[in-house]
Amino acid sequence: MNPPTEYPKTSISSLNEEHVPLGQKVAVLLAIILPFAGLVGAAILTWGSIFGWMELGLFLGFYLVTVFGITVGFHRLLTHRSFKTFAPIKWVLAAAGSLAVEGPVIKWCAVHRRHHQCSDHEGDPHSPHLHDGSTWGMIKGMYHAHIGWLFQPDVKDVQRSAKDLIEDPGLRFIDRTFPLWVALGLVLPALLGWAISGSWWGLLSGFIWGGLVRIFFAHHITWAVNSVCHVWGTRDFVSNDHSTNNLVVALFSAGEGWHNNHHAFPTSARHGLRWWQIDFSWYLIKAMSWVGLTWDIRTPAKNAMLTKARVANGV
Repeated sequence: MNPPTEYPKTSISSLNEEHVPLGQKVAVLLAIILPFAGLVGAAILTWGSIFGWMELGLFLGFYLVTVFGITVGFHRLLTHRSFKTFAPIKWVLAAAGSLAVEGPVIKWCAVHRRHHQCSDHEGDPHSPHLHDGSTWGMIKGMYHAHIGWLFQPDVKDVQRSAKDLIEDPGLRFIDRTFPLWVALGLVLPALLGWAISGSWWGLLSGFIWGGLVRIFFAHHITWAVNSVCHVWGTRDFVSNDHSTNNLVVALFSAGEGWHNNHHAFPTSARHGLRWWQIDFSWYLIKAMSWVGLTWDIRTPAKNAMLTKARVANGV
């Protein structure tokens, strides 16, 4: 059995202070939310003409498959080993996460492990806090954290962070055939749109809404965890970085927006640690355990949560 992932400890004294002015936070939040609002507005305005129940169903159906592949598969299972499951389920989740077009599974997990090892410190692949504290520095930092880091050279020796995944032949196959899964994520909704509508318009509409728009939405929700959830939100627990909990991001990301909780307890399968913190990925993992599909599920002990909460609140 592989040992739990260990993360280096760093000083937290400077990280519990407020660093980002409220005006900058509002500007950053609006810059990320407004494109989503525009997409929703376009869907509403075109309802019944070029957007209807079929398009909505294809978008939501493929989005759920994609987001659970990322959150439950790539993140909580493969990156942090927060629960166990059967090999075929692991591979299915890895294939589903690949539909997000966020990179091959092994590289994705390796980069995320590196993020935790260096979170908001030098070496973090996508921290918004590695620029100067000016407004322009904050804008550059948020751009880097949200999307800019994707255009930077790969982190050196990042694969060494995922040796356990490289040893799995099924994951190596899914990683190597990443273009196949990307293609299926575009072709399948198109074919379903054609089958449901019986028209070429349905094929095109399925390709757009179940494929392209779904990928756009999944990308920006995932990237918002890197950017928004390291700037805007609340901090319930002490952690070695600027991670925050953000309700809006959590709702659309199936629970990933409870990011401070996650950084305080990285190996926990449950991110929404309060009863009211909605975490659809946790609900799926728990439901799978009821029928024997997941086991050895890791969650933080109550005394550990109380201790980190007291420190975060200066008690």
